[in-house]
Amino acid sequence: MVKPFRLARTPQILFGSGTLTDLPAIVAGYGSSLVLVTGEKSFAASPQAGRLYEQLSTRGVKIHHVTISGEPSPAIIDEAVNRMKKSGISLVVSIGGGSVMDAGKAISAMLTTDGSVTDYLEVVGEKEHPGTKVPFIAVPTTSGTGSEATKNAVISQVGKNGFKRSLRHDNFVPDMALVDPDLTLNTPPEITAAAGMDCFTQLTEAYLSTKANEYTDALALQGIMAIKRSLLRSYTHGDDIDARSDMSFAALTSGICLANAGLGAVHGLAGIIGALFDIPHGVVCGTLMAGANEESVRELRKSKNGEAALQKYSILGRLFSDTAIKSDSYYVDFFLDYLRAITYLLELPGLSSYGLTSDDLPAITAQSDVKNNPVILDRNSMEEILTRRL
Repeated sequence: MVKPFRLARTPQILFGSGTLTDLPAIVAGYGSSLVLVTGEKSFAASPQAGRLYEQLSTRGVKIHHVTISGEPSPAIIDEAVNRMKKSGISLVVSIGGGSVMDAGKAISAMLTTDGSVTDYLEVVGEKEHPGTKVPFIAVPTTSGTGSEATKNAVISQVGKNGFKRSLRHDNFVPDMALVDPDLTLNTPPEITAAAGMDCFTQLTEAYLSTKANEYTDALALQGIMAIKRSLLRSYTHGDDIDARSDMSFAALTSGICLANAGLGAVHGLAGIIGALFDIPHGVVCGTLMAGANEESVRELRKSKNGEAALQKYSILGRLFSDTAIKSDSYYVDFFLDYLRAITYLLELPGLSSYGLTSDDLPAITAQSDVKNNPVILDRNSMEEILTRRL
């Protein structure tokens, strides 16, 4: 029997090589005043950028450009909104990685609302956003966060008293996700690795989550199969469009899965670390993934209620193994071995490369959240995960 479940809304999805060419006509259908949010380099330097700007100009669309460097802060969002608020904006389009899409999502939401974005952030703010927004289209250029399919925008203030919190509402799901794998072809290897491991982590954590259901399981496994085929290939052969297409699909599915099943221990740590240190989110996820799953498996094997989650781990091991007819325990260990190997092959740096020391660990673990992890991990386990990757 399939257990009852509910699904969060998803955007209209256009997926495939070359779909960016559909964007000018789509934009023109919304009106003539566009906020275009991009990163500093990747899309602006691509051949597609010039063609897009020319086609939008031909259709009489006025572009208000916002450039994002790193993860969006409240100051960046507030400045952009204040600058654009009286410009009659009809549509916001983000073309970039997860941070660019989060920034566009937040700008879209705040163009219709008074105050600072900080006022509406979870935990940090004291106001509830009414859910109004300017229409928003997300166009990813990396294969990582899956923000093109989620209802939250992550806003960060890095520092001693920093935070990394979400602006969240069901209405903030993009009106459209236009996923063109061609846009990821120029992604540098180090970003391919970090984004890919973020995607892999999201799929794995959603699959193992205590909130998972048959729908998210099926979608997560399809995404993980794409990871198996193409994560390492896209890192070593960035011009392979088949590999890039696989990773674009995996990222999209990871966003849908996390929106419905939640995440686990890695993201429980990553959010805290990202608020305190200027470290790419994908690097944190990727470098902690093996250790977090090792600790989870260790605790599950000691638990009286760990059988179901361990069975899922064995299914993951079977996906990555070419060896047939082994025990469930063998495949669980095989999956953990694979995680250690991919961390090494993708050359993911340790946390100390970004200034973390052992003195920082107690403060991080004290704030971490592992509520959807398949097993509860205590602070000692969480510190062990971090210590291994200093």
